Amino acid sequence: MEQLISRNRKAYHDYHIEETYEAGIVLKGTEVKSVRGARVNLRDSYARVEGGELYLFNMHISPYDPANRFNHEPRRTRKLLMHKSEIGRLAGKVQQKGYTLVPLKIYLRRGLVKVELGLARGKHLYDKRRSIAERDQRREMGRAVKERMQNQ
Repeated sequence: MEQLISRNRKAYHDYHIEETYEAGIVLKGTEVKSVRGARVNLRDSYARVEGGELYLFNMHISPYDPANRFNHEPRRTRKLLMHKSEIGRLAGKVQQKGYTLVPLKIYLRRGLVKVELGLARGKHLYDKRRSIAERDQRREMGRAVKERMQNQ
């Protein structure tokens, strides 16, 4: 069973997500408490392979208030946990033109904090407009069907 904590909606707007991967994350005690309280922001965060290890940059975890002076730095670089072969495969794909690793969501699975990473390619402005138009069309169709069902 998995409990969703935070989702990066902007990633789906800004990127074409081609593959997804699950990774564990190394956190301090106060960070785990804040994550369980859903005080996480994934906007503008990204992952990168450095020295054969995977790191998550720019993810904001709010300080845990009761911890006062023992708190963590909100935007520190955090290590992600994956098998070495998976990291090597990801490193090869990221080196291809236009690919990046973007965190899509953070969740709890069996009491452990996990991050879903997406292998992503950036969207052009016209792709973003097309995505918005498709979303609006789906919404309109849903409204029309709902309205039709109510009239019957």
